[in-house]
Amino acid sequence: MSAVLAPRLSMLPMHPADLDEIVEIENRVYPFPWTRTNFIDSIACGYSVWGCRFADELVGYYVLMMAVDEAHLLNISVAGKRQGMGFGARLLRHAMRLAQLAGATSILLEVRPSNAPALAIYRHFGFQQIGVRRGYYPADKGSEDALVMRLALAEVAQ
Repeated sequence: MSAVLAPRLSMLPMHPADLDEIVEIENRVYPFPWTRTNFIDSIACGYSVWGCRFADELVGYYVLMMAVDEAHLLNISVAGKRQGMGFGARLLRHAMRLAQLAGATSILLEVRPSNAPALAIYRHFGFQQIGVRRGYYPADKGSEDALVMRLALAEVAQ
């Protein structure tokens, strides 16, 4: 009898060759997605752009910018059909660990107040709201505020 192997989960740095998959997910999950150029610029600037692959399928990715001792999570996304399966938590944990290894003492992010699933996961991980950016996000009718959230990485188990 042969063993049945579970599909492999991998966290891998993303490269320009991965952009078609990234942009496809981005365009499907956001009404106002980042452009291909946003991702190209992020890679060119040396930001940490990582993807999560389940078997050969890209199921999500994140973009993390380091600035001295602080990390800024610029984008984190999970393919619509893969949401609710724990991939977002895996990506967030990986981003937090990468920030710690790079010497960050905290991680910041912005999130739409209307994005209840994202708010729930950020709060679960201990992020606290520290501010509001008025009119930060484009919306169908004008703009939407962004909640600014912060996590002190010293509070996160290594």
